[in-house]
Amino acid sequence: MISVGKKAIGIKQGDITAENTDAIVNPANSRLQHGGGAARAIAVKGGPEIQKQSNDIIKRIGLVPVGKAVLTDAGNLPCKFVIHTVGPQWGEGNEHEKLRKVIISVLTLTELYNLKSVSMPAISSGIFGFPKTDCAKILIETAYQFLQQDGVGLEHIVMCNFDEETYQIFLREEKRFSEGLKL
Repeated sequence: MISVGKKAIGIKQGDITAENTDAIVNPANSRLQHGGGAARAIAVKGGPEIQKQSNDIIKRIGLVPVGKAVLTDAGNLPCKFVIHTVGPQWGEGNEHEKLRKVIISVLTLTELYNLKSVSMPAISSGIFGFPKTDCAKILIETAYQFLQQDGVGLEHIVMCNFDEETYQIFLREEKRFSEGLKL
């Protein structure tokens, strides 16, 4: 656990679809077609309303660009909302900065909706091929910087990953980051 005043960033292993934070993050594609990985699990467990609302968003705004985020209701999930974001694919160029932008977009949406907690997986580190260690560093550092800003109401960010390997990488990076704060 990384403390930021009275706020915190936590690392856990688990199923993001079972998270009861105010919102969970869906690592989506630009078309918001939730056909694989975490996106599929979220759409299946959340029910058809998530895909319907996603389709409505695409009809209104077109594709969701890399680095941007949109929000739908959570359907049958225990959270209130699903924040869908499009992360960079490894090899497309400027991936590290694009991933930072993704996290800022997600966390800004939590502020706009006055949410107190959010759970997110290792965005772009699955089929998009982003190196897991780099992903963990960027997510933790960017979340920490965001929570340090004056007036931020978000209180708890959970980095929730299903597989053991990713979970262990996030734990290592959390420890490295925390040790750096003590210097």
